[in-house]
Amino acid sequence: MTPEDDARHMAHALTLGARGLGTVWPNPAVGCVIVADGRIVGRGWTRAGGRPHAETEALAQAGGAARGATAYVTLEPCAHHGMTPPCSDALIEAGVARVVTATGDPDPKVSGEGHARLRRAGIEVTEGVLEPLARRAHRGFFTRLSAGRPMVTLKLATSFDGRIATASGESRWITGPLARRRVHAERMRHDLVLVGGGTARADDPDLSVRGMGAVRQPVRCVLSRRLQVPLQGRLIGSVGTGPVWAIVDAAPGVVDAEARARWEAQGGEIVAAAAAGDGRIDPGAALAALGARGITRVFCEGGGALAASLLAAGLVDEVLGFTAGVMLGAEGRPALGALGIGALAEAPRFRLLESVSVGADVLHRWERLES
Repeated sequence: MTPEDDARHMAHALTLGARGLGTVWPNPAVGCVIVADGRIVGRGWTRAGGRPHAETEALAQAGGAARGATAYVTLEPCAHHGMTPPCSDALIEAGVARVVTATGDPDPKVSGEGHARLRRAGIEVTEGVLEPLARRAHRGFFTRLSAGRPMVTLKLATSFDGRIATASGESRWITGPLARRRVHAERMRHDLVLVGGGTARADDPDLSVRGMGAVRQPVRCVLSRRLQVPLQGRLIGSVGTGPVWAIVDAAPGVVDAEARARWEAQGGEIVAAAAAGDGRIDPGAALAALGARGITRVFCEGGGALAASLLAAGLVDEVLGFTAGVMLGAEGRPALGALGIGALAEAPRFRLLESVSVGADVLHRWERLES
């Protein structure tokens, strides 16, 4: 195999792995391709709930053709016994001759041992093929391991001049139907969709994925310190289609006992997080509480105060912007609340990853610049 062949097959594996995004947490969304004599004989990706793993799916499809073949895996194969045996052992037992991986697994239970186990068995191992793409694909899994929190994608849908509504609050619809469809696709690729209590009260959203067929719904979550959300609203009313959580202040007596009981009686779950010095829930504590529950990828849809608090705390990893060709002026409502920035050097900065037309609107995706 040439380096070009390795890159092509790894790109295929990364595409397969992306199919599991939003459904496999707390596991990583891994893809695997098995190639024998230049022909793909097996393909797999991590399935909903995190099992089966990509390698075992691909090996099952390849059968005996895996012997002597090359396996392309987007993450170092696991080397520990969990709910299933190690994937490194499965590759050894299948008799593959070579394993190509995109990046190592920082999980202490794996962290180099998967590669080492393969090499001890006489299998040729090539590491780091398309690693930057793989690290981005596995960012949520890596962030939860390294920082104890999920990665955060902040979605902003604004007018050309950065407004999300008119002065009267009218916002439907600034962007067009294709942009809104893309938002549903992004919800599907994340474990949890998050809004603040103000957005829940003003818009009464249900935050579900719609128009994508029968899909597993993400966790829908509202951050509201006192649980001041519509207890007869669309969000809690749709709990039968997927989990609905509320992040509230962990301090005793902050949340009204009757409101909490009604929320839980309807099937909603409570996630407790500590408040910051200003009395609002600390955004870092909120994300840590989600990470403790296994969440790896959060899609934040506002409002402005929540978005600003995440940005100010350096907790936004990607920004997904949809910009419409409409102007609302200074009297329109801004996309972000106050950030307390006194100098340009203090402003959060992001690097452009892509910019494409989506119907009549423009989509631009940015990733945070590391300080």
